[in-house]
Amino acid sequence: MAGYESKTATPMPNNLEAFFMPFTANRQFKKAPRMLVGAEDMHYVAADGRKVLDGTAGLWCVNAGHARPKITKAVQDQVAKLDYAPNFQMGHPLPFELAARLAAMAPEDLDHVFFANSGSEAVDTALKMAIAYHRARGEGHRTRLIGRERGYHGVGFGGISVGGISSNRKQFGALLPGVDHLPHTYDRAKQAFTRGQPEWGAHLADELERLCALHDPSTIAAVIVEPVAGSTGVLIPPQGYLKRLRDICSKHGILLIFDEVITGFGRLGKGFASEYFGVVPDMITCAKGITNGTIPMGAVFLRKGIYDAFMNGPENLIELFHGYTYSGHPVACAAALATLDTYAEEELFERSAALHGYWEDAAHSLKDHPHVIDVRNIGLVAAVELDPLAGKPTARAYDAFVKCFERGLLIRYTADIIALSPPLICGKEHVDEIFGTLGDVLKEAA
Repeated sequence: MAGYESKTATPMPNNLEAFFMPFTANRQFKKAPRMLVGAEDMHYVAADGRKVLDGTAGLWCVNAGHARPKITKAVQDQVAKLDYAPNFQMGHPLPFELAARLAAMAPEDLDHVFFANSGSEAVDTALKMAIAYHRARGEGHRTRLIGRERGYHGVGFGGISVGGISSNRKQFGALLPGVDHLPHTYDRAKQAFTRGQPEWGAHLADELERLCALHDPSTIAAVIVEPVAGSTGVLIPPQGYLKRLRDICSKHGILLIFDEVITGFGRLGKGFASEYFGVVPDMITCAKGITNGTIPMGAVFLRKGIYDAFMNGPENLIELFHGYTYSGHPVACAAALATLDTYAEEELFERSAALHGYWEDAAHSLKDHPHVIDVRNIGLVAAVELDPLAGKPTARAYDAFVKCFERGLLIRYTADIIALSPPLICGKEHVDEIFGTLGDVLKEAA
């Protein structure tokens, strides 16, 4: 970070009103804004020049750290060479190269890739593909979608319909019809302070059999879950839960979709959570870490059999009437390819895995701090849940968020849960700083 100010001077805006900020209490923020003006490796630079340790990889996305040279150069070079090219009835080399690289990373026969621009778009794409796949096979009656309570699948109408966070749904009316939800997997009384996967809760997957009995399994197109539910506050799947879901879906011909927008690209020390848990879905949605957050991009991995189902009829006809202007955007592809190179050359997935035990111990060192009612962790992710202030939900976690930022640490909070997920270049010294700073803030909390 040395010399940052001499390289870049960022004037502060004199009018904050026009920007309608996403997922933000706009009036609260604009009274006391927290501005970031630079970033490198593990740190942001705040507007006042302070270094701020990134304890959340941006928004779970900057897995390789900030402003990495190979990724930066790839983006710069690509903008100068080919800034945009259509992928409707035309093509350019990069998405083909990237899709092949990604398919080689994916488990088993998840060997085809469809590009979108975000996790939200990837989810809506996967849901549409699931319904269209069954129709292509002569099972057009399979239209029902199953999500999960407390699930987060982006903000498209498909994603919030299968999602299960009530605050993300309640403003938008009836949403998509024909959607049902599994129960979430968290029970604090039985799982509090678990290290890794809880032993209790695999039986909750059997609720899918109940939904099959209720709706008739021949009407269900797909089940979508996050292997680890992130945005709701890091809910970790019980031992055996995901395998049970896989078995039930296979039994009834239902597609299983893993939303790996957060867990993909090294967050659990593997390319995908599918590998970590040893359970292979029919589709994987991803985004965030695919380009290290540098350029927006999302993707859907699908099994060969799903792709092949569309490849029927006359060759001159479009097989899937779906896509985006920026699907396989040249600059995004360049960023993704350089990101994959960075992961491989620096062995970041392996480095992350080697840190998991140290990270776990540091997280659970907060167990006896004031107001802490649970700590949970898996991979390089952790959540610290706080007892809410009476009559003031979220206030205690928000206060910790602000005080951590003032002390040079960026954390995330949802309700009264603090979530942590640093870049994979994190070292033990960064782990110590993250949990040391958070611990000090919690000791002083009201």
